[in-house]
Amino acid sequence: MEYGAHLPLIDFDGTPRTLPELSAYARRAAELEYRFLCANDHLLFARAWLDGPTALAAVLEASGAMAIATTVALPVIRGPAQTAKMLAALDLLSGGRLVAGVGPGSSPRDYAAVGIAFDERWKRFDEAIRAMRSLLREDEEFSGTFYSTAGLDLEPRPASPGGPPIWIGSWGSVAGMRRVARLADGWLASGYNTTPAAFREGLALLSSELAAAGRRSEPFPNGIATMWLYVTESPRDAERVLVDVLASVLDRPAESLRQLALPIGAAEQCAERISAFAEAGAERIFVWPLADEVRQ
Repeated sequence: MEYGAHLPLIDFDGTPRTLPELSAYARRAAELEYRFLCANDHLLFARAWLDGPTALAAVLEASGAMAIATTVALPVIRGPAQTAKMLAALDLLSGGRLVAGVGPGSSPRDYAAVGIAFDERWKRFDEAIRAMRSLLREDEEFSGTFYSTAGLDLEPRPASPGGPPIWIGSWGSVAGMRRVARLADGWLASGYNTTPAAFREGLALLSSELAAAGRRSEPFPNGIATMWLYVTESPRDAERVLVDVLASVLDRPAESLRQLALPIGAAEQCAERISAFAEAGAERIFVWPLADEVRQ
């Protein structure tokens, strides 16, 4: 099992994040031998959300030898050419350490903000992946209904030969696993939209879809992003964080979150829950502390 640390981009308590705080967090993760430093992507959210790719670029020097990952960037919201340009820069500036996690996004508010119909997101996303590959890997030009790379040459190139690996985020549906099998170099599950049992089922489905697509299921990397974390020996404190912080920001019933295997609670319980995901086949878990981030 490899571990990654999400940059704490959300202002849970209304206090804006600062570069020294994010840099200290990145350095501490590197000292603890985390393998990945991750950043999620939203335009609008229930709380103030610092721009993920910008924050990731700002802490590159503090990230040490960790791989950096977008978990996930939103090429439909940002535009595939703009996203490819951003990913190429992150890969180049990091010396080829980027894993380009991408997804369509699940927020109608983000789509409304950029004037794109939410019900077009899947068709646009499929095209956006192909357009980005064309730009990042110098493949043949892509031309589709929504996007075209004709005449585009987004220099400078990424440091990674052939461009950074593109992992697709999916909650595990049949359509999602089929898309991952067709278009991706890896799968990113969502920590607050899965359980160990559901993740195991997702892996089995992915293996079937990879075979149908004529691809090998091994090696095909996977990871679980946005695994909310808070370790405390106080049941009252764990409940407060689950209800007042996480359920509030996600606008979900606390009971639905209790039924998940999130590592929130006593250290032994958190270890058991993470181990259950490892036993289910998870190769990487990217944790996001809900408070007191460096200590957590």
